[in-house]
Amino acid sequence: MIREPAAPGPAARPEPAPCEVRPARPDDLPQIWELLLGLAAYEKLEREVAGREEQLGRDLFGPRPLLGCMVAQSGERLVGYALFYPVYSSFRTMPAMWLEDLFVEPKERGRGTGRALLAGVARIALERGCRALDWLVLDWNRTSIAFYERLGARPADGGWLEYGLDQKTMQAIAGPPGAAGPDTTSRDT
Repeated sequence: MIREPAAPGPAARPEPAPCEVRPARPDDLPQIWELLLGLAAYEKLEREVAGREEQLGRDLFGPRPLLGCMVAQSGERLVGYALFYPVYSSFRTMPAMWLEDLFVEPKERGRGTGRALLAGVARIALERGCRALDWLVLDWNRTSIAFYERLGARPADGGWLEYGLDQKTMQAIAGPPGAAGPDTTSRDT
C-alpha cells in the first residue's frame, strides 16, 4: 500500500527550552527583583510595590531568612521565580506552605516552567512536613486559574474574605512602643 505524505498540520508547539529550576542564590537578587516588578506590571499592581530590592535580599538570604525562593534559569538569565514561606493552620493543626509569588516571563510560558517552579515549592513543602500549599489568584486572571486547575488545584471554600492591616493601621491599633496591651473591655470582638 502506498501512502500519501501527510498534509502539513498545525504548527507544533516548540520544544521546551532547557530550563533549570533551583533554589535562589544571593547573586540572583537583581534578576529576582526585575521579575517581581514584571509580576506587578502583569497584575496591574505597580503602585503597590513599596519595598526595596535590598530588603528582599535580607529577607531571603539574611541570617534568619523569612521566605524561600525557587528560580527558573535559562542560559544565563532567570525566566521565572516562586516566593514562599511557612504558615500554620490552627483549625487543622497542620503546617502548610504559602506561595506568595509565582511568575514566569510571558515569552517563556507554555514550556512547563511554571509547573516546574510549583513542583519545586511542593517538594520543599513536603520535605518540611507541610500538608498543604496555598495561594491567592486574582479573579480576572483566567489563564492562571486554568493553569492551576489543570494541575489539580481547587479554590478554597468556606466563604472566607481576605482582610489585612497595613503598617500605619497596625501602629494605630498597637499604640506607642512599650504601651500596655489592648483594652480587652471593648465589645468590638
